[in-house]
Amino acid sequence: MKKITVLISLLALFSWACSTGNTNDEQTNKENTITESELLTRAKVFFKALPKTAENPDNKITDEKVKLGKVLYFDKRLSKNETQSCNTCHNLATYGVDNLPTSPGDNGKPGTRNSPTVYNSALQFRQFWDGREPDVEAQAGGPVLNPAEMAMPDEKFVIERLLKAEMYQQLFKAAFPNEENPINYDNLKKAIGAFERTLITPTRFDEFLAGKEDALTEQEQKGLKTFMEIGCTTCHIGENLGGTMYQKFGLFGDYAELTKSKTIDNGRFDVTQKEADKFMFKVPILRNIEKTHPYFHDGSVADLGEAVKIMAKLELNKDLNDEQINDIVTFLKSLTADIPEDWKTEPVELAQK
Repeated sequence: MKKITVLISLLALFSWACSTGNTNDEQTNKENTITESELLTRAKVFFKALPKTAENPDNKITDEKVKLGKVLYFDKRLSKNETQSCNTCHNLATYGVDNLPTSPGDNGKPGTRNSPTVYNSALQFRQFWDGREPDVEAQAGGPVLNPAEMAMPDEKFVIERLLKAEMYQQLFKAAFPNEENPINYDNLKKAIGAFERTLITPTRFDEFLAGKEDALTEQEQKGLKTFMEIGCTTCHIGENLGGTMYQKFGLFGDYAELTKSKTIDNGRFDVTQKEADKFMFKVPILRNIEKTHPYFHDGSVADLGEAVKIMAKLELNKDLNDEQINDIVTFLKSLTADIPEDWKTEPVELAQK
């Protein structure tokens, strides 16, 4: 019964989002004069304010665990040749990305997919573009052992390297005080995951959702209205304005024709081998989207306005005019947060390396 109720709700939201783009002149004029309160009420149908942290009942967040996780996140010892850390590709000083189409691995060769932001990532329903991992704990262990990324040969090699660092004896013991041998790969993933679960970046948009109607400027509100009316909320919903589902890229055409992608990526199909999953990708989150360029799974488009235009055509079969694009981009910029300096700063423990 719960699944049926959710399905009916989603169908209702889809119908509203699509129908608002096809109103007659009288209805359109009425829509253009909606009040801030009415806009807020509509926005609350699709979006939620960010929580303070992204909790996981199976990995309780503690100060000690977060501290260890941050050290591990910045530590280049987690890559085979000690050339990279998690922060190399997901730079916390540049909104959790490296602003490259695809990131070079430990061997210096670029990968095949764009490195998404780590900020707010723990709130997504799955991790990686193809959704192959369920949460940030599982995700944290993947790149370390991936030959094209950090290239460590196996878990044992990783732990043996960490055991040589005296500071990790203390940090792991503090984070996992009830374990006899706390330095293990599972705890490594839990610590990095706990740290990432604190990387939540609220903005004025969250103040707006909380009831402060003037938190957004007039043009930002206009952009929000346009974003909802043309149907972007078919996929970009929830706390992160995305990261809640898979969607085909694109529904109304070959994405490579518009993105000029050099390589065709089959998306989730490569994980499941199901024909229905071909070109299916996890819908990306839009938090801090202004700063996380270039866009799409292969980083093929650098300009946010161009990305909005392409998405409208490929996913909604709509040709947006310059005013609509500019308004939506203005709204999306309201999702850009101020990043705390502490998050950007390398832990002092690594100076003792």
